[in-house]
Amino acid sequence: MSKASPTGTADRSDPRRSAARTPATARRRVPLPLLVPALLGLAFLLVPLLALLLRAPWRSLPEQLTSPEVWEALRLSLVCATAATALSLVVGVPLAWVLARTEFRGRGLVRALVTLPLVLPPVVGGVALLLALGRNGVVGQWLDEWFGITLPFTTTGVILAETFVAMPFLVISVEGTLRAADPRYEEAAATLGASRFTAFRRVTLPLIAPGIAAGSVLAWARALGEFGATITFAGNFPGRTQTMPLAVYLALQNDPAAAIALSLVLLAVSIAVLAGLRDRWMRTA
Repeated sequence: MSKASPTGTADRSDPRRSAARTPATARRRVPLPLLVPALLGLAFLLVPLLALLLRAPWRSLPEQLTSPEVWEALRLSLVCATAATALSLVVGVPLAWVLARTEFRGRGLVRALVTLPLVLPPVVGGVALLLALGRNGVVGQWLDEWFGITLPFTTTGVILAETFVAMPFLVISVEGTLRAADPRYEEAAATLGASRFTAFRRVTLPLIAPGIAAGSVLAWARALGEFGATITFAGNFPGRTQTMPLAVYLALQNDPAAAIALSLVLLAVSIAVLAGLRDRWMRTA
């Protein structure tokens, strides 16, 4: 037993109290070999963003952002990103359910192929889309011959290119939410006579709604910032395929101030996306 002081409190030299204080103290201390590279990494990420804010043409910013070209590129970006997200929802949520809830041979390979666009260079994705959906592509030649549909260098081509690179974000988010959801609710619905699709629609979808929302926001943000696959598959035609990232690239060659102004718009959208997903990340943590 530890010795008590005249005031009735435990002695400060009690080893048990020292041991209890040690973990908290150790958590507050950052070793110098870890602190220095951590600060360097933080500076590497923040300095370019600060430079963008410091060099922004704040006086001419309203004039830059009210030009018809900027609004046309912004309108096209919002429309195409929203359409790409909707298309990703239609096909991505069922795909995530198949990967999370069913067992079949080669499921690991299918999952790897679904996530491949996450690591594939976007330009390569654009080339692949051209070879598949171009006028002489594997599928595109039949679309052109049978239905007269030409996808490259059109607004529809922009939507398809953005869907190709953005849908994996949705699939991964929804699949993770499905794996965390208790499948016994679906089994209980089945015992009450509900079909598997009815159980998915009435039970599973409400359970995974937060995951779908988070995945949709991530997919929308990724589609909004897509550049490589878009310029390769859809080109850079103002009013038809020129989205905000393409407008930034074009303006950087002729008008750097306009490029900075457009970049600020995309930066504001990215910050809004992070703020919208913050609560979900905090709940996950």
